[in-house]
Amino acid sequence: MSSITLPGLISPHDLASDRQFAMTLARGLEVLRAFTAANPVLSNREIADRTGLPKPTVSRLTYTLGLLGYMSKDADSQKYRLASGVLALGHPLLASMKTRQLAKPLMVNIARQTGCTVNLGVRDRTDIVYVDSVRADGRNEYLPDIGSTYPLLVSSMGHVLIHGLPRPQKQALLNYLKVQDKELFALHRQGLEADGRLFAEQGYCLSSGAWDRELYAIAVPLRGAPGEPALSMNGTLYAHKNARQKLVDEVLPLLKQSAHEIEASHGLRSG
Repeated sequence: MSSITLPGLISPHDLASDRQFAMTLARGLEVLRAFTAANPVLSNREIADRTGLPKPTVSRLTYTLGLLGYMSKDADSQKYRLASGVLALGHPLLASMKTRQLAKPLMVNIARQTGCTVNLGVRDRTDIVYVDSVRADGRNEYLPDIGSTYPLLVSSMGHVLIHGLPRPQKQALLNYLKVQDKELFALHRQGLEADGRLFAEQGYCLSSGAWDRELYAIAVPLRGAPGEPALSMNGTLYAHKNARQKLVDEVLPLLKQSAHEIEASHGLRSG
């Protein structure tokens, strides 16, 4: 099965011969995706380097996106940053996610009972993007904002979203990840395979040390409402001497029960 069956795993350059594919639109979206939290301000040249697009094409796209309110230009540096138009696009999606609304009070309950930070995420290309977060542990430096992204390969939530796919789609995604960043894949392959066995046997993934050697996280899959993507919910503990045991013994049952309740409300499970 081709990786095109998974949204996002395709280069616009590979679809130049597809008459239904709107190349200009695709290039404009690639320009918007060039910006990250680490690099929020970019010149046309920097955008061209990141996207592989010709600089004249980038100049036309940034000019157009600026006029439409999706980007703004700094008068002194002549560099661009994303504008409020991009932010406005995301709210209808978040507001309409039934699963996110149902999960919120359950996440709050888990956080209060265990002291964990509890997060909810979906896959975006080769990343996980956070759609909600409940922060209970003030010492936990891992406090993702809504919309934050991290590579699938380095987190328990990401591993859940990989291993939870049907076999052909999972293989397509793994093949893509291997090619996209060989070094990152090689670095995390052992942990990914270990989580694969854990997921197959017990339905969860458990990781530690990906971003911080003292951060532990446990995650379970969560099927979204009809029309919604698959999600993953996790609990994280920071600098806790018995973190791994606490996550498995106390947090995991609550995560699984919450997922069951949410899926039952969608009619995906019996009550």
